[in-house]
Amino acid sequence: MAKRVARRDVPHELRVEPGKRQRLTDDRAGRTLGWEREECEAALEENRQRLRELQYKMYADGRFGMLAVLQGIDGGGKDGTIRNVFSAFNPQGCTVASFKRPSEIELRHDYLWRVHAHVPERGAIGVFNRSHYEDVLVVRVENLVPKPVWSQRYAQINDFERHLVENDIRVAKFFLHISRQEQKERFEARLADRRKQWKFDPADLEKRGKWNDYRAAFEEAINRCTTALAPWYLIPADRKWFRNFAVSQIVLYELEQMPLRFPKPEFDPETIRIR
Repeated sequence: MAKRVARRDVPHELRVEPGKRQRLTDDRAGRTLGWEREECEAALEENRQRLRELQYKMYADGRFGMLAVLQGIDGGGKDGTIRNVFSAFNPQGCTVASFKRPSEIELRHDYLWRVHAHVPERGAIGVFNRSHYEDVLVVRVENLVPKPVWSQRYAQINDFERHLVENDIRVAKFFLHISRQEQKERFEARLADRRKQWKFDPADLEKRGKWNDYRAAFEEAINRCTTALAPWYLIPADRKWFRNFAVSQIVLYELEQMPLRFPKPEFDPETIRIR
């Protein structure tokens, strides 16, 4: 059995460091860093409780916000991650935005316009189910815009994310990495379950046929846009139980880096008498 990575070290193990090029090979999608399922499920529940406490404190503080970006190939588990991890937060202070094909109005603006509108306010947490990275992924593989256009966007995205961080919105990005075989099994499970058939889109098979092209696009986006201020985390996601634990541990780590404090009341509590 592989030696279990300490809980506090999980973020460091999965963070993509600037300048250290990562490859999205299938064998990396099933890693668990030595953790077993029962351990992960117990740790996840502990993390949820701590996340609730930190969200409350961040809301009270009101000086900082957090943006969590979820990306992954079709079937990667973005919805499941939101349900199992981010449901720990009070929905009054946590928003989820999903980015699909741009509308006609959105296409009349720059590609970051619709994204910036969903960035969380200070005191809140925002989750992006897909994101601005679609504009260096889908548009690249499907040839929706010329290469001279999308190739400039990596630097623009880095500038955008730096702007958010410098304005007290912490940014953490998660790539949910599944293997080609795992995607096949998940697609088959959707087709076999009448309650999940609605989630299957035959167009997903066309994208599956471009697996290598999408993998190359994801690799470049991750390697060119992981920064000290807004890092990418490469989450092994073949095992859902480890995926959920790992994301929760990293979100917890990111929140703990904020100098959160409860504001002092503008009155002296000792002078208050309630009759």
